[in-house]
Amino acid sequence: MTQKDRCSDAVLFTQWAEGSRTAGAALVERYFETVHRFFRTKASLEIDDMVQQTFLGCLEARERFRAESSFKTFLLAIARNQLFKHYRRLRDRSDFSPSALRDLGTSPSGLAAKRQDEMLLAEALDRLPRGTRLILELAYWEELDGAAIAQVLDVPLNTAYSLLRRAKLSLRGRLEELAPDHRQHVAHALATLETRA
Repeated sequence: MTQKDRCSDAVLFTQWAEGSRTAGAALVERYFETVHRFFRTKASLEIDDMVQQTFLGCLEARERFRAESSFKTFLLAIARNQLFKHYRRLRDRSDFSPSALRDLGTSPSGLAAKRQDEMLLAEALDRLPRGTRLILELAYWEELDGAAIAQVLDVPLNTAYSLLRRAKLSLRGRLEELAPDHRQHVAHALATLETRA
């Protein structure tokens, strides 16, 4: 294990901000897949550009990094801003419609869904508003706790917990709409999601 591998994210970020390309490369290597997955589940176009802009934006916003939060949380907050810029660009295009937004990306479970309950979960996630999906993805796929979700969304902690609770209820409602006579599939789909946390 090299010295850079042992360095904390905060140390690497400080070194990167001071001009160390090696430190920057180490952070990009650590978090590239996280950022790419974040965009891949929400958009099918311009993903590589958004990943690049996220890391660039991270460096540009280095003065706003608070060491009490994790670098991953800081990075995902910047990714969220890039995603909203992407959505604004799409909205400004004449061919964009809100119903087309769901077709732009694949839900996280949809990437590997083969079994019926996983497909049910993927369909339910697809039918949720993008803000609700974002909260669930931060909690389950990115494994962020309530405090980190609050920082990414730039909301108070209690609001983050309320949003997460409402997102879970919305997901359960969608699952029950999709499979009203198959409670065992709904229960298993929710259990599948909980095992990600």
